[in-house]
Amino acid sequence: MMNICVVGAGYVGLTTSAALAEFGHDVQCVDIEQSKIEMLNQGLIPIYEPGLEELIQRNVQNGNLHFSFDVNEGIKNNQIILIAVGTPPKEDGSSDLGYVHNVLELILSTIQDYKIVITKSTVPPGTNEWIHQRFLDEGIDEKLFDIVSNPEFLREGAALWDIFHPNKIVFGTKTKRPIKVLKKLYQRGRTPLIFTSLTGAEMIKYASNAFLATKISFANETARICDAYNVEYPDVAQGLGTDPRIGRDFLNAGLGFGGSCLPKDLRSLKYSAQRKNVDTRLLDAVLEINNSQVDLYLRKLNTFLPDLTDKKITVWGVTFKPNTDDLRFSPAIALINELINKGAHVHTYDPVVQLQLPGICCHADQYESVTDSDALIIATEWEQFHNSNWAEVKSGMSGSIILDARNCLEAEIIRKNGLIYLGVGKQ
Repeated sequence: MMNICVVGAGYVGLTTSAALAEFGHDVQCVDIEQSKIEMLNQGLIPIYEPGLEELIQRNVQNGNLHFSFDVNEGIKNNQIILIAVGTPPKEDGSSDLGYVHNVLELILSTIQDYKIVITKSTVPPGTNEWIHQRFLDEGIDEKLFDIVSNPEFLREGAALWDIFHPNKIVFGTKTKRPIKVLKKLYQRGRTPLIFTSLTGAEMIKYASNAFLATKISFANETARICDAYNVEYPDVAQGLGTDPRIGRDFLNAGLGFGGSCLPKDLRSLKYSAQRKNVDTRLLDAVLEINNSQVDLYLRKLNTFLPDLTDKKITVWGVTFKPNTDDLRFSPAIALINELINKGAHVHTYDPVVQLQLPGICCHADQYESVTDSDALIIATEWEQFHNSNWAEVKSGMSGSIILDARNCLEAEIIRKNGLIYLGVGKQ
């Protein structure tokens, strides 16, 4: 058992804290936001992630997991400090490391004995080297610290599965001293451990997300070509996915990628590359394709509704993906804003989020949301939408257009219920 302080009670911090506690470690999760800590101590979870609430409750009850807003005390009393604070994007695409810097200042002001400082937050290449040098510049003896880069590879909606069944665990280190401890940090089974340099670990994280984003944009561009030739893109995706060199994951076509990782990390990697005078034409194209997906689907809708002024449009799904409540960089939100700009009356339904935005009407009932609608758009592929009662949808709508912006519906079933199915790369 290890004594671990996780700094940051956001998405990564909470899921990581709960998993480390489940592994048997004594974990203190700290955050300066007092209201969030009070909520957690009352058994309330500020984010939606399947299985997380039960995992936290179990480990709080068995004494392995504690929450506190006394960050100084948490850092002082634990040998392992895991930084899991946000690194939001700036306007120029670079990462705002302000929260990371704040944590470092606290560590530097309290360090008296040996600490392993692990950066779990996603940070640009060179950040952990800078952290190591900062400790030295402050006169901290090298015997008192080790800096480790340990990026996360969590999928929102499946984060706990990813922690308990990782396909790899990456550690970047400056010395060999912390390796023995790091090998015991996670219950890993036969999971490969990758040890590399501090900057090497940071690049593995960025390169992974850049490659996944590239697959998505490749899928979306291929779907456009399929649409032009009346080819079923799902068949093409299946053919691609059977090739072990490619794999099936991240080949779904649709509105594009969003969330807190892919858009932010691509822009940050692009910024980091440009600082070293490296061209990023592939990353530029990936972002350009992704940013044009909403317009692509609106043009598809315009083939049946040329003028959206005063049309009632229902949007199912507002989160950037299913099984999460995360709205950050959600393509669904971008779509909704464009519909409003074109004069449509937008109504929404989402299984988890009650969206509060000017100019929309949010519904708590899936079928009530389509009443008198001219068109229904599936913007997030929640499982319950796959199995909807399409006869009830048809009877409630005034129009008959179903725009499948996630390629997740069976076109034949939609049409059998007297509805018009629209998709990209699906006939």
